[in-house]
Amino acid sequence: MVNLIIDNRSVTVEDGTTILDAARKINIKIPTLCYLDLGKLKMLNKVSSCRICSVEVEGRRNLAPSCSTPVTEGMKVKTNSKRVLFARRKILELLLSNHPFDCLLCSKSTDCELQSLAVEFGIETQHYHGEKSSFPIDISSRALRRDPEKCIMCRRCETMCNEVQTVKALTAFGRGFNTVVAPAEMQPLVNSNCVYCGQCVSVCPTGALTGVGYIKETWAALFDPTKTVVVQVAPAIRAAIGEEFGIAEGVPVTGKLAAGLRRLGFNAVFDTTFGADLTIMEEAREIVERVTKNKNLPILTSCCPGWINFLEFHFPDLKYMPSTSKSPHQMMGTVIKTFYARKLGVQPSDVVVVSVMPCIAKKYEAAQPEHETGGVRDVDYVITTRELAKMFKEGGIDLRYMDDEDFDDPLGESTGAGVIFGATGGVLEAALRTVYEEVTGKTLDNVNFEAIRGLNGVKEAAIDLNGRIVRVAAASGLGNVRQILEKIQEGSSQYDVIEIMACPGGCVNGGGQPFCEDREERIEKRMKALYSIDSNAEIRKSHENPSIKKLYAEFFGEPGSEKAHELLHTEYWM
Repeated sequence: MVNLIIDNRSVTVEDGTTILDAARKINIKIPTLCYLDLGKLKMLNKVSSCRICSVEVEGRRNLAPSCSTPVTEGMKVKTNSKRVLFARRKILELLLSNHPFDCLLCSKSTDCELQSLAVEFGIETQHYHGEKSSFPIDISSRALRRDPEKCIMCRRCETMCNEVQTVKALTAFGRGFNTVVAPAEMQPLVNSNCVYCGQCVSVCPTGALTGVGYIKETWAALFDPTKTVVVQVAPAIRAAIGEEFGIAEGVPVTGKLAAGLRRLGFNAVFDTTFGADLTIMEEAREIVERVTKNKNLPILTSCCPGWINFLEFHFPDLKYMPSTSKSPHQMMGTVIKTFYARKLGVQPSDVVVVSVMPCIAKKYEAAQPEHETGGVRDVDYVITTRELAKMFKEGGIDLRYMDDEDFDDPLGESTGAGVIFGATGGVLEAALRTVYEEVTGKTLDNVNFEAIRGLNGVKEAAIDLNGRIVRVAAASGLGNVRQILEKIQEGSSQYDVIEIMACPGGCVNGGGQPFCEDREERIEKRMKALYSIDSNAEIRKSHENPSIKKLYAEFFGEPGSEKAHELLHTEYWM
């Protein structure tokens, strides 16, 4: 243990602790910008590039960055001396001198950490003037928007992309005044190996990285009398969007969400958990078939487009392993444009499907040519949780004061199994509930698979299917996924079924979810919200959903049928 004094207060911490963490232990606030610690999510950025956290250490000539300076015995630190405050203000003013002043038009406004610090330090005038860095905005991917002029070189995105997700799409490029974090050789994102997981967006303190927005397009569709505009909402949305309206973290707002969407003017409001149940019907059939034949194992889940992009870019030799089932929202889009459009008596081209997703990769997925039926896109626009919250506020809708309403039929009824898709391990757990009963012919009384729940990067379990022990795992965060896929390549993996999610923690931590500082705690609360909905659900197994049964009876025939393959399955191209 090490003893030191910070602002005339004594504190004892473990050897190796930084000054920043020691100060936080005694509730002394030191401002940060480039620093970020996400705890269990294993994201730690302390490159000391911004120096906003600089402090004065007795006996040292230069100010020290508190985020990366370890404590020493007897150290005396001042965090708010005249010298420290003057240096921080100058650093902020220099950062602002090379930053666009378009706060009113920036999608990160009010969520921007640079903006917040400028307010806290009372910076009201621009003291430094001169040349500014100039780079073009990149929206080539139709999913992720990169505005290098707003980059402050904190390098959080680089740490997230390279060390946590191991995608390695971003790097520091250039030298001196024109240094910026970008894809190699400043290539457009669409020409890089970016998988659009959006985790870079979730840690960017400014508006340098955001999702490509589709709010204007959605409003235009809603106001077009020639279009039937249908919305679907992913499971993770109900566990997070309330945060944007002052509702306590971890409080699900399912009914309020459905009511709010109707007030916006959507012609039909559906729940993507129905699509999740449909996914289980198709994916469970594949699992049973492969496990029974002991062929092409392990089978990998295919609900997450970010992870599928990762597979296609980094492990193309394993492209035969994932389930060919489309993701739930793409299945829903297909069913809406075919089955539902036919029931309404309208042409698929006159139906606009809007998906509300916690994910930026869904934007990229929906734009791909393989996700079209008869030349018509399955999903027209994908908006994130944050975008929907902005639409609600623009439309004068406050979720706190919405009465609960149900989703529409015939695609609104869903199960608890579909809801837990939003948390890491949820897809696998939902699949096992159906697989067990299909293989054994027995009723699964305890449907909770606790071993594959939680924030750990890799969780595993074993299930007995009539004497065949099936080993399963759930992995979230692409760094963890890489380790598993490398074991598969080596032939050392012993798993039969693996669920994979690109974002650490699953969809509840998607790149389109509300921004928050207490990330780890917030994600756990969102997870608990989904599991509480599941535990209280009347039906907790996808194959018991009456509306799913009716859909197969009227339209698809059975899971894996020719029509099901045509509309609900896809291929991997690379």
